[in-house]
Amino acid sequence: MTTPTNDHFDIGGDLRVKRMGFGAMRLPVSTLGGPANDRDTALRVLRRAVELGADHIDTAAFYYHQSGLAANELIRTALSPYPDGLVIATKVGPSRGPDDLHPTGQLPASGLRAEVERNLRELGRDSLDLVYLRVGNVQEPDDEPIGERFEILAGLREEGLIRHLGVSHITAAQLAEARGIAPVAAVQNRFDITRPADTAMLETCERDGIGYAPYFPLGGFGIPDDDRVKAVAARHGATVPQVLLAGLLALSPVMLAIPGTGSPAHLEENMAAAGLRLTAEDLAALRG
Repeated sequence: MTTPTNDHFDIGGDLRVKRMGFGAMRLPVSTLGGPANDRDTALRVLRRAVELGADHIDTAAFYYHQSGLAANELIRTALSPYPDGLVIATKVGPSRGPDDLHPTGQLPASGLRAEVERNLRELGRDSLDLVYLRVGNVQEPDDEPIGERFEILAGLREEGLIRHLGVSHITAAQLAEARGIAPVAAVQNRFDITRPADTAMLETCERDGIGYAPYFPLGGFGIPDDDRVKAVAARHGATVPQVLLAGLLALSPVMLAIPGTGSPAHLEENMAAAGLRLTAEDLAALRG
């Protein structure tokens, strides 16, 4: 079992990261179907994120704009040669065609090696720190078996192409299935403090020392309009996104926040949330 500290967590027991990281999904494009972001600005955001202390970057080969602007290429251009201690996590499983706005299907087990190799190539790495098997594309997870696909990733881990394995968009049964095949270092499910539907999974992760890196930590489809969050923000002179992020970090020592943005100003705002310490009164209000 890992022993998380207040501001750090050891992914898989040996990859220590700060619990405030950075998500790369919004680097190529800020809104689904919108125009590509400015490339130079995206590169500047990445470099500034690392300057501000982000040492855990979450990406995927299917994070790209139809124009060709892609998160993995931006990461390699901005940060390679990579600094010591920088952990890059990626996801495989979803399939996305060149004209699709988002993934629309799932790769078969036979396609996962090629997708891992694609991430290695695009990122310029000999091995990947953390690879999630992302399951399904529907709003809520289902209990479809994942063993055949997870076994492929477990084999690539044995080959040394992957250091640690994770699972994303999964149920408790799927987590148990995966853990019966190989160690699971992290889970990535949907969660924000106004939508804590995955609390049981978070409790499992905390009990067993598994990192929990929620996607959509700021709501996903616009910042939640929540009076509880607004009241806490007003008490601290903070913004609503900062309270959403600080609230996540306060929930559990295994929580890893990975907010994404293509905006330099939003990056500064998000990263500053790591220093916002909420009181027991604040947390009680947010849970109410």
